[in-house]
Amino acid sequence: MRPRVSLTQGVVEGTHDQGAHRFLRLPYAAPPVGDLRWRPPSPPQSWEGVYDASYFGPACPQTRGAIFDLRVSEQSEDCLHLNIWTRTLDRGARQPVMVWIHGGGFVGGAGSEDGLDGTSLSGQGVTVVTLNYRLGAFGYAAHPDIGANFAVLDQIAALKWVAENIEAFGGDPDNVTVFGQSAGAASVRALLSAYRAKGLFHRAILQSAGFEPAASQPKPPGPERTLAATRELFAKLGGDVEAARNASTDEVLALSEALAGIRPPAGQVHTPANLVWTPISDDREVAEGDNFVGWPAEVPVMLGVVDNEARYFLPPKAPVAPEVLENMAKALAGRYAEEVLDLFAASGASTYEALDQLFTTAVFTEPALATLKRFAALNRVVYYYHFGRVSPGFLKSGHLAKHTAEIRYLFGNLSPDEEYDATDAALSRDVQSAWVSFARTGKPSLPDGSVWPRYGADASGMTIIGDTLQAAPFVGKELTGIIHRLRS
Repeated sequence: MRPRVSLTQGVVEGTHDQGAHRFLRLPYAAPPVGDLRWRPPSPPQSWEGVYDASYFGPACPQTRGAIFDLRVSEQSEDCLHLNIWTRTLDRGARQPVMVWIHGGGFVGGAGSEDGLDGTSLSGQGVTVVTLNYRLGAFGYAAHPDIGANFAVLDQIAALKWVAENIEAFGGDPDNVTVFGQSAGAASVRALLSAYRAKGLFHRAILQSAGFEPAASQPKPPGPERTLAATRELFAKLGGDVEAARNASTDEVLALSEALAGIRPPAGQVHTPANLVWTPISDDREVAEGDNFVGWPAEVPVMLGVVDNEARYFLPPKAPVAPEVLENMAKALAGRYAEEVLDLFAASGASTYEALDQLFTTAVFTEPALATLKRFAALNRVVYYYHFGRVSPGFLKSGHLAKHTAEIRYLFGNLSPDEEYDATDAALSRDVQSAWVSFARTGKPSLPDGSVWPRYGADASGMTIIGDTLQAAPFVGKELTGIIHRLRS
């Protein structure tokens, strides 16, 4: 018999597979279509009868950006759904709840992606939630006539739905971890500063994003790029908001893609710093500056990076012209560009290897360090990791520990099988245990049961995730130190 749950909206019927109850495409908000396009999400509608939650709903409109197989072919603006995996439907179970916000550069991805399947992770005694949120211009357009940060409001609406309903899925609404990678991690960072998010989560994990702006930027990016792109979007859709709301999905999507900032400047390579459709500080929904209004002082944070972030964006072993490396050194290292290039020359790194190190350090590792220092100065509880495991398949392809590499370990979805071995399977169990320990207690665990070292102003430690998890004192690399000097 298929599992059923009664919610305030009505009765839902899911499926049971591999020990897990699955409830898919649960609507957490009304469809943001027609006059509801570019408005805050409205409450979901109720239904009569039994709602079939046995299959994934459509992905939000997109042309690129999904990290894994979406597992759906349909796309629609009617996409504000979430998915739940749990081993128990006992309302008294009070399991930790882990709400995942997917990545994809704010222009792609969905909670249905195969790498994000919660079947394995739910086996660790947690209730797992994934969700869709509006993407590109649909979710991040910003204009005085409409406001901004609609995707952030979608995520808050999903967290409110979780607070109201998750007990029916064995979850504890008073123990919710919000976690995400890349654009998902940047979304978590936005929630820390979102007025309406306070009290809706109790732990936070930022994986490979959600850090300070790159040190090479003269000042933190403001909302100007997004506001300018939105004005151009509306101008091309008829001149005003009303005309833009009446435009077709395909028309908005095409312009969203064209204005996304994905194309790099001449002679450079694309980095996430170029993206236009992102959360912005509008001091209406997301506070300006470093005012973390959505982050209660008692909420601990985990954050970390992988060793070769750049190789997700740059094809492995692709030829890189020396002038591209030189241009990127000037763009990312500023006045220290020559010192950085001399460091690479002395190391014997190939041009591609050097670009990987530069891109990874300047866009991810050094900004993570700056964020660690900011959080430590605020006396927040924060744990830091570096992920460097290279599976046999990633070694062969040259991807190494690329951006997104840790996700399949976390969700326990090591696929295809031939790219991973027994060491990877054991590491996946250790990673799941650490993340679940953090969700349950606020303290991530090592394989021997001890707690990860904290990063703090007086005694700073970190965890190295290689063939296993090991505690280590915090040690920064020389390149990180050079880039970090740009902040002084």
